[in-house]
Amino acid sequence: MGRVYIVDDSVEVYLSKQCEQQSDNVTGLVIGQNSPQRDFVVMACRTPSREEPLVDVGKSLDKEWISEHARQVSRMLPGGLSVLGVFVITDVDAKETLASLRQLVFAVQSLISSEDLWNSDDNDEVRDCLTLHINPKSRKISCRTFDTKDPKCLAKPADWKYQSNVCSSWSMMSCCVNVDLFVPLPENRACSKSMDKCLKGGLKEWTNQIENAVCLIDGMKLPDDAELTAGQKRNVRQNLTVQLLLTPDQQQSITDVVEKCGGSLSVKGSIHGRAYIHNNKPKATLAEKFLKRDIVSTMVTRVQMLLDDLLATENESEAVSREKHGTEQFRFPQRVFCPAKLSGTLCVCDYQFNDEDPTEVIDRLKEMLDFDSTHQDLDTKQEVVAEIIESGEPAECTAENVEVQEPRKNNYIGVAMATVVALLATGASILYLNDF
Repeated sequence: MGRVYIVDDSVEVYLSKQCEQQSDNVTGLVIGQNSPQRDFVVMACRTPSREEPLVDVGKSLDKEWISEHARQVSRMLPGGLSVLGVFVITDVDAKETLASLRQLVFAVQSLISSEDLWNSDDNDEVRDCLTLHINPKSRKISCRTFDTKDPKCLAKPADWKYQSNVCSSWSMMSCCVNVDLFVPLPENRACSKSMDKCLKGGLKEWTNQIENAVCLIDGMKLPDDAELTAGQKRNVRQNLTVQLLLTPDQQQSITDVVEKCGGSLSVKGSIHGRAYIHNNKPKATLAEKFLKRDIVSTMVTRVQMLLDDLLATENESEAVSREKHGTEQFRFPQRVFCPAKLSGTLCVCDYQFNDEDPTEVIDRLKEMLDFDSTHQDLDTKQEVVAEIIESGEPAECTAENVEVQEPRKNNYIGVAMATVVALLATGASILYLNDF
């Protein structure tokens, strides 16, 4: 028996509008939440047009462009939401497009999973990826799934069922996590592959800490098989506060390894994690997994975004760093939330750099997720923008004489001692790069 997709009726309205577009092909992404019993679809968004369309593409699918769109959208989804698959609206027969759709979902999942750092349990993961074919004239739907972990898999039929208010009573979990990372950097910081390898290695250790952390939901450690909404009124939305506790033996340790490095990276601060979970008797272990993965994903996303920016301005940064005692200071982009109009109570997110205007966030939401928003819709209160405070001459400072800031303040004090930076900070994340 194939998988069952419970689809919010707002998605039906959206897809119907796309069918009315005068276009040879309309492609896009299907967004929702997997569960062991069934899957929930809460959003769909069309692929933005290329600024310079490929020549002689015709009605074929642009796998590279659609996959990159999926990667960007995946970064904008909070915990519990993911790209479930793709849709195509075309008058070409469904059987003729099946091979192309198969290649497309494999490409999409391969690119998205390339940024995953958590340890996946294949026995507990939903491996099927959705392909949806819609004829714009007859509105006939063909729904198929592919096991993206099996390169020899065949298409399996799936049920596509519309329902109202699919996610109106989903529970939301949120938490604030302190971050303290130290990662050695390669000698050649202009090489994106070397830099990416070092950063992922350091982030992997931190990811393991998050995965092994003790999770308290509203102050209680729930059994893994406990129902998250037990004792609550049915179809009532909950806002749950979560704490993640790292035990002493899970703290990052420094091993006796000597290797040649070109610098170090230090990340200090705190980040906001958020996840949503369906109301079909959800288990506490699933809620914990969604939130922990969101925390890891938002951290990886911000490091990758800042890395891309640094590599683009590497020469200029090197000149500046030597004028500032070998230390560069950067603000991580702030996580901004916005209600997804089509899904009611759910929010998506974007990342705003300090020098960006809110209008740029609104434009990205429109381009990537294809919905309109306003300045009033943007929630910027979950994370405080980092403020870099110069501490004076590094030689006159020590870690002991730096005043510890109260939680949730936006003060960041850097203390440089030789080639090591001691940083006491609270609030939103900040990144320091040190040259040896």
